[in-house]
Amino acid sequence: MTRFHRAVYRLVSEIPRGQVVTYGQIAAWLGYPRAARAVGYAMRHCPAGVPWHRVVNAAGGISLRANVGGMLHQRMLLEQERVTVRGGRVRLERHRWRGPRGSRRVRVRGLARL
Repeated sequence: MTRFHRAVYRLVSEIPRGQVVTYGQIAAWLGYPRAARAVGYAMRHCPAGVPWHRVVNAAGGISLRANVGGMLHQRMLLEQERVTVRGGRVRLERHRWRGPRGSRRVRVRGLARL
């Protein structure tokens, strides 16, 4: 596991119940605004205990997976947290998390603490 992946998992672990973030938001907060796909790759290999279901795509959608059951599982977990999912999308204006401690940028290279 790389330092980048560990930083992604630490940040995702801070997302409160009932709120979501986008892959791009995570990348930007980590200091890599063009690394949304790298965040997606990290989330694909997410360890147990990290609330992976709280990360959605830029449109608020549940990202496609090879396993359709994973998409349904994500929707079910979000709905259990009272996140409204309509047409496969979350209303970001209502459920978007504003970020860790005032949305300050987290540095991966120096591994500043979240």
